[in-house]
Amino acid sequence: MLTPLENFYLKKEEPIRGCLLALSDLILKQDSRIKPEWKYGMPFFYVKGKMYCYLWIHKKYGQPYIGMANGNQLDHPALLTEKRARMKILLIDPNKDLEVEMIESILQQALNL
Repeated sequence: MLTPLENFYLKKEEPIRGCLLALSDLILKQDSRIKPEWKYGMPFFYVKGKMYCYLWIHKKYGQPYIGMANGNQLDHPALLTEKRARMKILLIDPNKDLEVEMIESILQQALNL
């Protein structure tokens, strides 16, 4: 039987599924202390028991995004605040190649907080 976390990815259609799985792998490769969990009905990633980031689909744009838990402390032009006080998001176009260096840069900046 699949876990809710596994089901989240498998229920998505391509290219969203592949994009989310690639983002998950990219996040987990940043540090061995990053652990995936199923929280609040979505895939969350924790470092030493603290919220790091999460994956979700933007309702308005229909695109996957990485939500940064302490995004208000991050400074990068690709991050969007929208109506969030603490979080910022990085929208990802699933039909384009991932901008791996930019994504890793943001993820590392968040790890250094």
